[in-house]
Amino acid sequence: MSPYSSPSLQMVVDDHIKRALAEDMNSGDLSTDAVMPKPRKGHVYLICKQDGVIAGLWVFARTFELMDPNTKIEFDVEDGDRVKAGQHLATIYGDVRVLLSGERTALNYLQRMSGIATYTRRIADMLEGTGTTLVDTRKTTPTFRIFEKEAVRIGGGTNHRFNLSDAVMLKDNHIAAAGGITNAVAAARKRAPFVCKIEVETETLDQVREAVEAGADVIMLDNMAHDQMAEALQIIDGKAQTECSGNIDAESIGKIAGLGVDFVSSGALTHSAGILDLSLKNLVVDK
Repeated sequence: MSPYSSPSLQMVVDDHIKRALAEDMNSGDLSTDAVMPKPRKGHVYLICKQDGVIAGLWVFARTFELMDPNTKIEFDVEDGDRVKAGQHLATIYGDVRVLLSGERTALNYLQRMSGIATYTRRIADMLEGTGTTLVDTRKTTPTFRIFEKEAVRIGGGTNHRFNLSDAVMLKDNHIAAAGGITNAVAAARKRAPFVCKIEVETETLDQVREAVEAGADVIMLDNMAHDQMAEALQIIDGKAQTECSGNIDAESIGKIAGLGVDFVSSGALTHSAGILDLSLKNLVVDK
């Protein structure tokens, strides 16, 4: 087991990794089987090719471990560390066939998670000292959410609800279905567990007032102009927690940082982050 793994997460992610490996070699690895038909020990180096924040090292390690538990990895960094182009991050020791066949899947996880962590850190740094917490959304890659939300956390962000079973969030269509915010909140109070918070999405000041009167625990200010959000915060006046949402990214976050909202949610953390360029290089086959 990688020293960077979370035992609870590992129980869930093993099946994901196995499916990813099977996707990449459902009938074997023709290239590796051709050049390395028998077991041979060797090692290869993980190199960073771009400045950023590393995330997903334990997933990277687990990919190789699931192929061969005898694989050993010596990491020079930990999840959440800032890394530089050209930096040596790890050495992976094991059966050369495993190193070759597992390379792309392991790197896919690590590059994607590190890209998200890098982008998240960039925005989180802009909010430092403001009292506003950066949170993610459910705008994630299907079946990859557990990795993407973990990357947000490693990058300095905070996770919003993980899925629809975690919390009540009454959005515009829920409100329309219920016949208004008051009805929607009352229905949610009857249905949801008592430990569950109820969040209401609002787009106008009248909706903000109704959400306050209905007793919402969290009021989302969705796609509001700056002056409108400032007025909404005065209306709420501490009666509920506040979340700002809608096209929040590294370019727009500066306008929101000083408003005093409790949370800023950004789908861009997961749907718009690129990868961090990483590579396995200089494979050595032992004699």
